[in-house]
Amino acid sequence: MEIPEDYRLSSYDYDLPEDRIAQEPAKQRDGSRLLVLDRKDRSLTPTRFTDLLDFLPKDCLLVANNSRVIPARVFGHKATGGQVEFLLLTPLPLMKAVEEGGWFMAEAEGLLRASKGPKPGTIVSFSDDFHLTAVEASEFGRWKVELRWKGDLKALFDALGHLPLPPYIKRPDGKADRERYQTTYSDTSRTGSVAAPTAGLHFTPELREQIRARGIEWAEVTLYVGYGTFSPVRCPDIRDHRMHAEYIEVSDATAEAVRRAKAEGRPVIAVGTTSARTLEGMLREAGSIRPFHGETDIFISPGYTFGVVDGILTNFHLPESSLIIMISALAGRKTILDAYAFALENNFRFFSYGDAMLIL
Repeated sequence: MEIPEDYRLSSYDYDLPEDRIAQEPAKQRDGSRLLVLDRKDRSLTPTRFTDLLDFLPKDCLLVANNSRVIPARVFGHKATGGQVEFLLLTPLPLMKAVEEGGWFMAEAEGLLRASKGPKPGTIVSFSDDFHLTAVEASEFGRWKVELRWKGDLKALFDALGHLPLPPYIKRPDGKADRERYQTTYSDTSRTGSVAAPTAGLHFTPELREQIRARGIEWAEVTLYVGYGTFSPVRCPDIRDHRMHAEYIEVSDATAEAVRRAKAEGRPVIAVGTTSARTLEGMLREAGSIRPFHGETDIFISPGYTFGVVDGILTNFHLPESSLIIMISALAGRKTILDAYAFALENNFRFFSYGDAMLIL
């Protein structure tokens, strides 16, 4: 049986020249461009991100993801001297550490990479105060590991780690990325994402103040962005795809702000696909708009009816990714592909450090 077009993975492919993938952020945070898509008439308006307030509904509620990226990539060595790269995937706030003899221990999940694949029981040392033991391998290079360390684990990653820039950024991370690959409103107590919620990278404190002065409400959720955000959808029929689970938090205050906006008929605009996934995941997992802490593996694709989100501010996404599929569920696949073609014709920059798109 032929797969309907909207469910065919190949229907979400598009040609992207390599030079359109932003390798560096704009000189100024809010110096990026903005493409505004109005779903009512499918109109496209190219503008600047600094003009965002001219297009946001005056009474809307903006909901942003306040998670913070950890320098999750660390390099160590085995007892034989062989080099090993480890990418931590478990958010720090979710680790359950126990102390014994001045050492802390916690189970975690991560990616291990070495010239010779590690075996269960392999010890990898990163410093005198920090090492891991490989416990059990799983699919796609993931491992269950036991971390052992002295002192503060976040401080150790800050000192030893590298920011896990996306694989399509073809350069090592640098000092500037420590600041620019974080949102200005990221919460240090919510450290644990291995990718930034990139739609939020464009916001400056000054723009946030303008938003507040305009009377536009701002609320925050937490989704710890996992490495799966870069995992391709592999199923020819996207209905067969199973999304990776991610941990989300919706506070009492945010749930109340969303309930109030919905009751008053005010649009809820998600800042980024992670915020959209959190809000819709909360609705699915909790059954209503209420505080929620836990995992969701919701996969939003055409045919899905949004229960919370009315619009989204987002960046431009990879071909055949779960993210372009998600925004196609909101605006329509053909509408999104037409918008992407327009963006390419008009020299917009794509992906994490690229330009933004507002879908209303």
